[in-house]
Amino acid sequence: MEKQPLVKKPVKPSMVPTRNLLLAPCAAGIGGTCEYENTVSVMNASTMVPTRNLILAACAAGIGGIFQYGYNVSVMNAPTKYIQTFINETLADRYQKEVDENTLTIIWSIIVSIFTLGGLVGSNMAGTLAVKLGRKGALLTNNSIALLAMVFMGIAYPSGWFEFLIIGRFLIGINAGIGIVVQSLYLGEIAPKHLRGSMALWSVIFFTGGILIGQIIGLRELLGGEKYWPILVCSCGVPAVIQLLVLPWFPESPRYLLIDRNNETKCIKALKTFHGPVNYQPELEDIKKEMYQLNGEKTKKMWEVFTDPSEKWQLIATIVINATAQFSGIDAIYFYTTYIFTVAGIPEQNIPYITIGTGACECITALTCSLLIEYAGRRILIIGGYMLMAFWCLVLTVTLIYKEASPWIPYLSMASIFAFILSFGLGPGGITMALTTEMFTQPSRPAAIMIGESVQWISFFIIGILFPLIMNGLSSYSFLVFFVECSLTATFIYFIVPETKNKSFLEIKEQFQHLNRKNKILLPEQNGEKVLDTDK
Repeated sequence: MEKQPLVKKPVKPSMVPTRNLLLAPCAAGIGGTCEYENTVSVMNASTMVPTRNLILAACAAGIGGIFQYGYNVSVMNAPTKYIQTFINETLADRYQKEVDENTLTIIWSIIVSIFTLGGLVGSNMAGTLAVKLGRKGALLTNNSIALLAMVFMGIAYPSGWFEFLIIGRFLIGINAGIGIVVQSLYLGEIAPKHLRGSMALWSVIFFTGGILIGQIIGLRELLGGEKYWPILVCSCGVPAVIQLLVLPWFPESPRYLLIDRNNETKCIKALKTFHGPVNYQPELEDIKKEMYQLNGEKTKKMWEVFTDPSEKWQLIATIVINATAQFSGIDAIYFYTTYIFTVAGIPEQNIPYITIGTGACECITALTCSLLIEYAGRRILIIGGYMLMAFWCLVLTVTLIYKEASPWIPYLSMASIFAFILSFGLGPGGITMALTTEMFTQPSRPAAIMIGESVQWISFFIIGILFPLIMNGLSSYSFLVFFVECSLTATFIYFIVPETKNKSFLEIKEQFQHLNRKNKILLPEQNGEKVLDTDK
């Protein structure tokens, strides 16, 4: 018989995995999935707070930006009588006769108020500079104006020409006007959306810090005495020098680099510097989304923002909140702190030190607001701030009326003023600037901030002129005017201005569409939908 060849039976595949097969995914999981989860947790934790570079960039922008505004508002209070004496002696030597009191008052008023006119000019120049030179480039160039102002004010006393003080004050006003606008743009564009509000409040911190430092340096024990006032008035050059040394180490605004200059490489590099090499992607996607929506739209001029119906209510809200921030009474207190405390019955020798307390109060509340804004939101802080200010206006009115009823009443008036300043710093002082930055998209933002700051400078000038007339006409009832204004502003914001917390610029614009009566608004494709009908 012929032998049959041996045929091996096929072996069934085992249903049980081998030891190596079991160990391999475990090893991969430990080094892969677990590492991924750790990375995600680190990302979530790190994005909740600003990076060191972001904080340092905000400081570098602030010291030569809005710090100059606050510093130069307060620094002229201390040497008032010494500068008036210098003007009087100069004119007497020049014309060989005594100067009458009215002429001296007019010249001093020009020296003080020309700063606000310079600010108005600067705020209208700022948008053009920010577009042509970039946000960082405009801030750096702006310091040359501060240094020129320092030279003019520095040579006024040695040369015997008080007119140089007027020129210097006008130039430092231009510097402050440009600095406020461009710094607001820079901070609003380098911060991620979940930190944009708190970063915008860095402007307020530097503003109030400028006021406080100006008040401290202006004490007669430091540079506020008769011997050192020429050094005090030209000290505005110091912040400019600091910014020139520090700001060049930080990159340009990423939004400006990509949307205005179409340079994605530099944009990514800047984002990595500000947000870290891990956390920059969400912000890059947000910038690209806005760029896609804008579809090459050019930066708008101021008149184009005024004539754009799709931004009508954003513009109205910007004008109202910026004007009322000045007309709320806070600038009246800044301008006439000494006068108000004197009327309230505070001893004259204590007033300079109490005035420092007003600056310290707002500085503290600005820091507090920067911690609260991303948790509480914009609306509750600004509406609550105005309501508290209205309440303290009533209390202050009562204490001024009955200031002679008891020795402790003047100190209750003082406490009311401190509470009023605290309420302003907690809400309107910082939220106004944050809202102005957030309510507009990239093409409109420079012009919108220019409009908002122009309104603030004009209001600042008007209240400086009108408040003495209000005090003369209404006396102890003067702050009832500010009670009405604060109440109306809180009502307007409640009905008109939406919450902008944790929203992109496109989402904020979308919220205004029901007011602007736009039928349709094109959005980047999301979940298969390209068109959002806001009328439905």
